[in-house]
Amino acid sequence: MTGLKLIKIALAQLNPIVGDVEGNAEKARWARAEAARLGAHIVMFSELFLSAYPPDDLVLKPAFQDACREACEALARETADGGPAMLIGLPWVEDGLLYNAYALLAEGAIQSVRFKVDLPNYGVFDEKRVFEPGPMPGPVMFNGVRLGIPICEDIWGPDPVECIAETGGEILLVPNGSPFRRGVMDERLNEAVARVTESGLPLIYLNQVGGQDELVFDGASFVLASDGSLVGQLSAFREEVALTVWEKDEEGWRCVEAPLVTVAEGDEADYAACVLGLRDYVEKNRFPGVVLGLSGGIDSALCAAMAVDALGKERVHCVMLPYRYTSNESLSDAAECAKRLGVRYDIVPIAEAVEGIEAALKPLFAGRPRDITEENIQSRARGTILMSISNKFGPMVVTTGNKSEMSVGYATLYGDMNGGFNPIKDLYKLEVYRLSALRNRWKPQGSLGPDGVVIPENILSKAPSAELRENQKDQDSLPPYDILDGILECLIEHEMRVSEIVARGYDLETVKKVERLLYLAEYKRRQAAPGVKVTKKSFGRDRRYPIVNRFRDQGRSAFKPDAAFARGGGKPRTSEAMDF
Repeated sequence: MTGLKLIKIALAQLNPIVGDVEGNAEKARWARAEAARLGAHIVMFSELFLSAYPPDDLVLKPAFQDACREACEALARETADGGPAMLIGLPWVEDGLLYNAYALLAEGAIQSVRFKVDLPNYGVFDEKRVFEPGPMPGPVMFNGVRLGIPICEDIWGPDPVECIAETGGEILLVPNGSPFRRGVMDERLNEAVARVTESGLPLIYLNQVGGQDELVFDGASFVLASDGSLVGQLSAFREEVALTVWEKDEEGWRCVEAPLVTVAEGDEADYAACVLGLRDYVEKNRFPGVVLGLSGGIDSALCAAMAVDALGKERVHCVMLPYRYTSNESLSDAAECAKRLGVRYDIVPIAEAVEGIEAALKPLFAGRPRDITEENIQSRARGTILMSISNKFGPMVVTTGNKSEMSVGYATLYGDMNGGFNPIKDLYKLEVYRLSALRNRWKPQGSLGPDGVVIPENILSKAPSAELRENQKDQDSLPPYDILDGILECLIEHEMRVSEIVARGYDLETVKKVERLLYLAEYKRRQAAPGVKVTKKSFGRDRRYPIVNRFRDQGRSAFKPDAAFARGGGKPRTSEAMDF
């Protein structure tokens, strides 16, 4: 037997910042020092750590490529001190081609580099726009141990790992930039187990943590034994440097020491993702804090709770913006919510602003009845006031619309859609209620908000209303949320035909109306603030529909082309489900 019989690998599950090459390099130095303190031989970082993930078109900038390479070479020189070696990701130019690379730094030099083979080009990923696929990877040698390095997507198919195993790889080290969405933890684990089963090699899955625009990276790194069993699990949504200890016997390498914690799942994971996404958007963009309109409704109450959990009460400013249709119930609910959260709370009436705008428009609107136009003036007055507070004092405006509203356009451009970031953008209305009830009995580890009930029970139990006219309720304009949310999930997450949705028991005319509203609201969503992705298909990077779009399903059945017509030998059958 040759090589080490013992190897200690530190896992740096960290939160880099896109474009902050110097800062990310310093974070790597800190993690290396921590790994040395733990006695590690080598410390492993996540995919594209020096640039952070995803850098998008920033990696096409030659000056940025140079900065990443220079930082890598500087780190490599520092490994001459006898401390831990480093495995670190960065964009890498070779022979005029740009690769998603992973480099082994040891003994004062860049010893080996491996390039990502399978470039994802679906959902939120479009790596084929900027990177070239690398060749099939063999293992890299470190102190006599053959380390296989499939990068992220390289384990979502069998070929790269098969190549590593066939060329003598002994341990699979998988650096990742894998964003959070519901169910993704199980999907990652299943894919990793499949690669371990096929290759017979143990595996370390190391993931980035932190928020980057709409994406949140949950960390939740893990270790699998060669039989596919879970022997190591790091926390979700938290930075940490953890040590794994490996011993080699006749059957190969075994992980004999690693952290093994329970990670948040379901609604708890969704809430933690929203908090982390908001915190990092504010912190990484260097806002001093946030301001939001606290209406007495469920959406703004949940956003306020998330903001306090993310930033602390001192950095959250809530403003009630009442008008003649604002109920006493809403006034008292908003005040109570602010009190429980401990935030600054101001009341700024909007009557003068609304009536001033209406007076200015009176000559143009003469002879026309009041309608939704006047309702939107109220919303836009509120949006203008919040943006003015932001401009004067510096806090970012938090937008508070949920996915149900954004789907069907139940929101006002330049009004309640104003703001810099929306933590609940990808949560349907019923999910907002569910997470609000959850927050009253639980909060994520590391949250800065108070324990206990922070959202008054009356906010959870009363009927939702925009309060833009007398006795208005959301259900005056929309189907009940249990019906609306179910239809929207079918249309958005599953891209189902109208006929398939109706087969689930929904009314045809209601489904057609919701589909129509979904398409019509695309122009609004293009102008909406970014927000945290938690579902399979969020608005933004995931779902790219045209604004000019005349297609409507209208309940057609699945089309099966006539065989003769498909061969060019006839005309299509007539069908009630087809439009000509």
